[in-house]
Amino acid sequence: MIHFMQFMRRYLSILVVFFIALGSLTACKSISSNDTVDYKGSGAIRGPNLAYPPDLITSQADRRYIVQDGTATMSDYNSAMKKSSQLRTNVMTGIPGMRIARDGDRRWLVVEKPAVELYPQVKDFWQENGFLLTIDSPSTGIMETDWAENRAKIAQDFIRSAVGGMLDSIYDTGERDKYKTRLEVSKPGETEIYITQRGAVEQCVRDVTQACISTIWTPRPSDPELEAAFLARLMERLGMSQEQAKALVAAPLGPKTPKAKFVQDGVNQAHIDLTSGFDRSWRDVGLALDRSNFSVEDRNRSSGVYYVRYVNPKDLGDTKGFFSNLFSSKDDSSLKAKKYQVVIKSTGENSASVYVQDADGKPENTPAGFQLLTLLAEQLVR
Repeated sequence: MIHFMQFMRRYLSILVVFFIALGSLTACKSISSNDTVDYKGSGAIRGPNLAYPPDLITSQADRRYIVQDGTATMSDYNSAMKKSSQLRTNVMTGIPGMRIARDGDRRWLVVEKPAVELYPQVKDFWQENGFLLTIDSPSTGIMETDWAENRAKIAQDFIRSAVGGMLDSIYDTGERDKYKTRLEVSKPGETEIYITQRGAVEQCVRDVTQACISTIWTPRPSDPELEAAFLARLMERLGMSQEQAKALVAAPLGPKTPKAKFVQDGVNQAHIDLTSGFDRSWRDVGLALDRSNFSVEDRNRSSGVYYVRYVNPKDLGDTKGFFSNLFSSKDDSSLKAKKYQVVIKSTGENSASVYVQDADGKPENTPAGFQLLTLLAEQLVR
């Protein structure tokens, strides 16, 4: 049997006629947006996360994110802006020390502020845009949102405007997005902010007659334009004008150049060669981890190590695919996640290699390690 939402979408035209007939009896609500993202519905329904108390950051946490003289909040920042005409002038003409950095087809934000000041502001930013946070780790500078639907993808046509919010419960894009944000300290007083998107799409499972008997969620490619849209919004949230933020994000990207090569050393032995120095390789591997099904628990840049957890979809025992139970309330994936070390070793001024090790730092010369390197290579060559 086709589930309810699939049924409603198939017979939407009939429902539209019905709702138009009721239009004169209900208050009309026009929803219009020229932007590319609108996740407000999810957050409004489910409510915001509880804020973490800054004094609960443990002594074992990364010292780069420990507050020494108190925590700067967005309310304090806004208050200071109102009191300082000079700061207001800077906001309108462009904040010094905030820029978009590029490398090929990738963008990230560089802000001349400590990560400890930026983290709570970035967290508030995601919640204000309608998201819940499933990962909120100020000690590592990593946060990740829950899955949500982008309502901006629903056509803003005459019918939708006429019946307003009544149709919001019927329209469904059949797509969900989640975002991971990583704050990386590049040097004292300067923070790099990376936003990566993962997507899922609802697809029919058909029987021999090609009738849709059920649906499952499957992964879809990352969308760089959605990432860019949120980078622009974050720049606005941090004080830049909308026009400047959009102009900086919209600047042309550089050409894509091959930077990674998968090298097989044996049956289950392999590594990845990168044609870039350590700093660039560290950044690229971090982005590849963010775009894949890895959870970064910690990292040590001086040693070139990312400490990660990875869930193999096969370990979940789901015959319909990992994404089919993404939105279930039961989530035992963390119980089946295994720990690994992803190690970047510099091999020259413009070269580095990537290896996968087990939790104890020994070579992971197993099918699992081979699979993890394959997944990373797929992201690195994009």
